[in-house]
Amino acid sequence: MTLQQLQYVVALDTHRHFVKAAESCFVAQPTLTLQVKKLEEEVHLTLFDRSVKPLEPTPQGARFIVRARQILREVEGLKEMVNQDRQSVEGNFKIGIIPTLAPYILPLFLKVFQEKLPKVSLEILELQSDVILEQLRVGQLDIGLLVTPTHIPQLREIKLFQEPFWVFAAEGHKLLKKQAIDAAELPKEDLWLLQQGHCFRDQILNVCQTNAQETTQPIQFKTGSIETLKRMIQNHKGFTLIPELAIDIQDQKWVRPFKDPQPARQIGMVVHGSFTKEVLLKELRDSIIHSVPDHFTKSHEYFTVQWR
Repeated sequence: MTLQQLQYVVALDTHRHFVKAAESCFVAQPTLTLQVKKLEEEVHLTLFDRSVKPLEPTPQGARFIVRARQILREVEGLKEMVNQDRQSVEGNFKIGIIPTLAPYILPLFLKVFQEKLPKVSLEILELQSDVILEQLRVGQLDIGLLVTPTHIPQLREIKLFQEPFWVFAAEGHKLLKKQAIDAAELPKEDLWLLQQGHCFRDQILNVCQTNAQETTQPIQFKTGSIETLKRMIQNHKGFTLIPELAIDIQDQKWVRPFKDPQPARQIGMVVHGSFTKEVLLKELRDSIIHSVPDHFTKSHEYFTVQWR
């Protein structure tokens, strides 16, 4: 069993196609196929079910691949440890970010980050929280930007900021008559929600101290976009909660803050416990922290809303 064989197996799991996996490893497809077959013979396991398209790991293969990814991460960490120039960061990294954060935070910090680390290439994916956490756990992502805490022991969390929630309501709604809103006063009727699977949906329900079955809304509209919810409310009725970064200048007449202590979501970077690129994490954290409003990182009164 060689590290190269493990790399081929991981590439095949990632791409679920022999030709694409071989191309990602810069080898000929027959070479990759032969090495995977040799590894299967050595360990006496069939790692992939080739009878389905796209191919997929067998149950035993899936467990093997998780361990293979961990071994490759540890080897990469060992290389990093003996690297004489720890301040030099370069290479390709995959970042997962939740959809309720991506459109608001990415434009704020990416330019500054690229100027700091010009040799770093980022592949950024919009994914729901549970998908990000699973891909971090098995090594398919390097960094996650999402709501924390995650309560997963294998993962390491780096706090970034607390983002307050605001009420967004239709013109004439009774909530807009208040200068600031007590979370306990939020009604259960006319509450618009993101579709199931988004952590922000669960946070809204927690702030409103209700569940989806108790909310009354004649139109059941399933969306993962905060912007779509805002447009629906502006042209219809009802209300929802939005994170502060989602507020633009045109939204001022439809939004109201909460009274202290404000409900907020805690945004953090999450990596696997074996991730060793400390310079990368520091520069990414600094770029994000300096891009958000100052009061996000100050000691204002908040209560962090749990999402899981």
